[in-house]
Formats: sequence, structure tokens, C-alpha cells
Amino acid sequence: MTLADIEALKPFHWGYEFDEILHQRGGFDAIITNPPWEIFKPDAKEFFAEHSNLVTKKKMDIKSFEKEQKKLLQDIEVSNAWLEYQSNFPHISAYYRSAEQYKNQISIVNGKKAGTDINLYKLFVEQCFNLLRSGGECGIVIPSGIYTDLGTKQLREMLFSQTKVTGLFCLENRKTIFEGVHKSFKIVVLTFEKDGITTEFPSAFMRLDVDELQRFPSAESLQISIELVRKLSPDSLSVMEFKNQGDIRIAEKMLQFPLLGEQIEGKWNLRLTREFDMTNDSHLFQQEPGKGRLPLYEGKMIEQFTHTLCQPRYWIEESQGRAAILGKEQDRGQTLDYQTYRSGFRKIARNTDTRTMIATVIPPYFKAENFQSVLRYSQGIETPPNNHQCLYLVGVWNSFVLDYALRSRISANINFFYVYQTPVPRLTSGDKYFWDIVQRAAKLICTAPEFDELAQEVGLNSHREGVTDETERAKLRAELDGIIAHLYGLTDAEFAYILTTFPIVPETVKQAALAAYRTFAPKSGEP
Repeated sequence: MTLADIEALKPFHWGYEFDEILHQRGGFDAIITNPPWEIFKPDAKEFFAEHSNLVTKKKMDIKSFEKEQKKLLQDIEVSNAWLEYQSNFPHISAYYRSAEQYKNQISIVNGKKAGTDINLYKLFVEQCFNLLRSGGECGIVIPSGIYTDLGTKQLREMLFSQTKVTGLFCLENRKTIFEGVHKSFKIVVLTFEKDGITTEFPSAFMRLDVDELQRFPSAESLQISIELVRKLSPDSLSVMEFKNQGDIRIAEKMLQFPLLGEQIEGKWNLRLTREFDMTNDSHLFQQEPGKGRLPLYEGKMIEQFTHTLCQPRYWIEESQGRAAILGKEQDRGQTLDYQTYRSGFRKIARNTDTRTMIATVIPPYFKAENFQSVLRYSQGIETPPNNHQCLYLVGVWNSFVLDYALRSRISANINFFYVYQTPVPRLTSGDKYFWDIVQRAAKLICTAPEFDELAQEVGLNSHREGVTDETERAKLRAELDGIIAHLYGLTDAEFAYILTTFPIVPETVKQAALAAYRTFAPKSGEP
């Protein structure tokens, strides 16, 4: 990089501009900021939208976009502008990744890098820390990802171990506090004091009124201990959205069961996988079915216990898909996951939706990365769950109890690690409640001919014994919720409270689940 290149960037030199504050006083006494919230990388759709009315961020599928982009790039002026636009990013991004002052931008979770995209708000959090004097205070308005996302784990470690967090106040944008931002988006007002240690911090989540900030924190604010954060999220340090002490008691009760990511000898163990990336693998996608092609399942195609919410958009030649999955591994005719029934869940999900965890079983087809599934056939995985255990897992995943535990951790995506950090009893055949859950889940899922083999494996004659009547399906789902609440050892009051945390779910559905819980309550003297 030349001096001219640096001058073109118009860098701001903090040490020169604020010499007295930084070098004589050690930094700023206080910083208040509302930084930009965007990823620092080229956005092709955003760029080409300026040159074509056909390009939109939300409605144009990947094939249509690629076709339009290719056409636009034939114009020399557009092509040159695109190259110049892209050239603004690599060296600046490399600086952010390697500079000592931004050493907490990349997180390591389970030995792998997480959150490698550079988000500007993350840079601001760390730079604010750098610019404060010891004992200096910061107030910053940022997305809720600061306390949930894997990519901010290292920033959380910095905040917990090198600052005293004095407040974490989360606002939901339902009343359009920020114009142009989706109403389900969550905004955080984070305050901290440099060079302290956080053992606990005052919190407030899912608030709707800015006026509440005037009374925060107070003696009534919920204190969350760092010890509990580390127990609940040992790998990611994600903070659960507790609203009261009851939430904390339920979380501690659920911790009697192992986290799904723990590898336990003698039990079935879980590993999750993604398959085809919607962008990087799009060259494999065909827009029409044909001989030798298998449909590509996407997250949007499923609903809880249902695999046919909508029809496929793409198909993949089986031979090409198989080769892509195997990569450099030799094809010996070995069974691959796409040839089996697969339990999985929708990746794109907000904790402000009606339900967050959307899980089901899909038949033997290919799938996109936005449908995350259980890995069944792979070298290095020991004792993966069998079909019965996969049905059990889907039943638990779709329960109000598990959904409650999960949605308190996430913002917009269900990442593998959030699921790995949910406590789930590793039941197997013969354990109490296992067969009750498996059979009900099977009746809800096995409703089409492609599930005949799975249906017969759990004792049904065929998919015709699956349940399609909506009233009967609702009854089965309520029974599953009641059984699973007992599985976790919840009291009537605790389960009733959990149900109140799903405000968009119809009251009749919640009452049916509570009634089922009471029906399955152990009789006097039973364990």
C-alpha cells in the first residue's frame, strides 16, 4: 500500500487529534455512541441495484440475480465501477483482522473461528474500550448480537474480564424506535466501565419503551451472574434473555441434563451438518425436476412436524450432488446422509416469531444449508442417533420447553452451537417417556408415502396411520408438550409460566398443552 492509497482512505488519527486526552490523561472519561450496524464486505445486490431496477435484495432468487449481474457487467462502465467498489475492501478488512487494537474481533468456538465477517459495530465496541482511560465509562447502542452471537464471544470475554458491565438493556423495535429497522429487531444499550471485572450485571430484555431507560438499572433489575452464563453457554458465553428469577430457576433445573454438544460414552451423540450452500453451490441447482435429479430441501419448506410447507425451488443431479458431498473422498458406494431419513431444523428463525425452533424429518433427498440436520453417516462420529432417537429429538425440539430455552439465546439464526448448548435428556428405548414421544412424533411426521419405511420401523403399518386431521394433530402436539414438560421435571407453575412467553401462540393451544401436562401428571406415589 502506498502513501497515496492511505491518503485516499482519509484515516482518522486518534493519537494526533486527541494527543492530550490519550497520552497525558490515558484516554476519554466517557464515550457515548450509536455506531453503524453493517458488515464490512462487498454487497453485490446492493451495488447492482443502483444499475438495474430488476435487482432487489429480498425478491430476486440467486439464479435470476446471477443472470442479471452477468448482463450488467457487459457494460464497461458498470464493470469498472464494480471492480473499483470491490477494491475498497480487502486491505482494510485485512487490517481489521490483524491489528492489535482489534484482537477481539475473531472468536474461537470449539477450536474453530466464528464470526469472521467484520461487523462495524463490533469494531466500535473494541475501539471504545481502547479509547477509554482506566475507570472511564462507555454507553453504546448496538444490535442484540453483542450478547448472543458466536462471532461476539471474544468481545463478551473482554467485557466480562476487563470491564465492569454496568447495564445491558434490550429494546425490541416493535414500536418503531428506529425507523427503517424491522419491528422484530432488538437493540441494546450497553454500558461498561473499563478495567474492572464483571461478576454479575443488571439486565432487562424485550423492553418496548425507551422511557424505561430512565429507571434502569434499579434495585429491581435482574442480576445475571457470569458463573451462570459460563455454565449455560460454556463454549459461546451467550447470555440468555432472562426476565425474572423464575427464568433462572428453570434454566438451572434444565441443567440437570447434559448439553447436546457433549460427547457421552454409552449414549447417542449429536453432530449437526449443512450440505449445499445457496450461493457457493448454486451452479448445481436446476430449476426443473428431471430424471436422476433429487429435490433440494430448504428451511422454508418445512414447518413443525411437516416437510411439505411449500414445493421445491431447485433440483440437483444425484451424481453431481453425491460427488460434491464426497469431495476428495472416493465413492465406494457408501451410504451418505442424503439417502436416509434426516431430522433437522430451520436455520432462519427469530425469537420474536410465533415459534423459533421449527423441526421435522425429511425423506431421503438433498438439503440446503438453511435446513440444518443431524449427521448420521460420517467418519469420526460415534454412536449417532438412530431413526427412533431422531424422532424423539424432533419431538423434544418442537416442544414449548426446548423452544423456550433456545429462543432466550438467539436473535435471527439458529446456529449449530446454540443447539449444542441446549440441555436434552439422552433417552433411548426402554427409558420412561421415550416411546410416548417417538410414537406421537411419528404419527405427526409420517403422513406421506415417502415415510412408509419409517412408519413401519416404529410400529405403524404405513403412512396411512399417520395423523392428518388437524384436531387430532393438535391433540398429539399438546400431549407431546405435556409429556416433555414432565420429562424436564417442571412444576405446573413453571410450565404455565413458560407458555406465557409465547405471546403470539393462540391461547387455546397453550391451554391444551397445560391440560395435557396435568393429564400426564404422576399419580400419588408414582415416581
